Amino acid sequence: MKNQVTKKLFALTGAAILSVGLLAGCGSSNGSDAQPAANPADTAQPAQDTPETKQAEAQTTQQAETESKGTITVAASATPHAEILEQAAPILAEQGWTLDVTIFDDYILPNNVVESEEFNANYFQHIPYLDSFNAEQGTHLVNAGGIHYEPFGIYPGTKSDLSDLADGDTIAVPNDTTNEARALLLLADNGVLTLKEGAGLEATVNDIEEKKIDVEILELEAAQVARVKDEVAFVVLNGNYALQAGFSVANDSVAYETSDSEAAKTYVNVIAVKEGHEGDEGIKALVEVLKSDAIRQYINDTYDGAVIPFEE
Repeated sequence: MKNQVTKKLFALTGAAILSVGLLAGCGSSNGSDAQPAANPADTAQPAQDTPETKQAEAQTTQQAETESKGTITVAASATPHAEILEQAAPILAEQGWTLDVTIFDDYILPNNVVESEEFNANYFQHIPYLDSFNAEQGTHLVNAGGIHYEPFGIYPGTKSDLSDLADGDTIAVPNDTTNEARALLLLADNGVLTLKEGAGLEATVNDIEEKKIDVEILELEAAQVARVKDEVAFVVLNGNYALQAGFSVANDSVAYETSDSEAAKTYVNVIAVKEGHEGDEGIKALVEVLKSDAIRQYINDTYDGAVIPFEE
């Protein structure tokens, strides 16, 4: 288990913005040069309903509203999850929510901190991994909303074409249950090996029925796979780790899962919460913003096909 490596706050409170706007909208008093009146009552001036006062009143009302909703805490992988959340933060701020994101570099702690209710939600995993984690760890985490899909890909290491594979070559894959199965299925789809019938989403190296070439399958923790790309023939990577390694699905992958594949539906990345909290106001607001047109456009414009908005 790894320690969290960075805390990154993507919090933008409406109060900060509105305070600046309110101060900028205040004019100087017109009464500084006024002469004393014989009757003090004569000095009272009726309130003027100017555009400036209307704006100030509206800002004060909005400020009170934005201060009332609170903070949503989310544990996330750095890329693309925390980046997407950063784009969601100002939209949520307009609704009165402060978004507080902490980046983790592993797949264990983000679930543990949501199970313990230290965090409201996490954003880093797909449903098969979530289900597997619950089964293995006895946790009670549920899907609060599917956000995006990351095509799994085979990327070059010391070799750039699968046809160049030779006996003794090594291919690195993630070692967690669902992602290893996904990697092996992609290798099988591309003729590197065959799997036993029915292995499916629980396939491990023990389910390899035949290798077309006598390659070694090197199982590593998911975050470590890209780091050995200069030492192995190929690496099979999750979308977020491919991005972190500087790989483009469209330009660099040898092969990848297509957007219309069953994998796109199976491996959608979700907002996960502890059971019973999926209807919380803050969680519903978070999911709604992450599924908005603005965030979908950001994803499509930013990730060159490595991240695809999920279609219900």
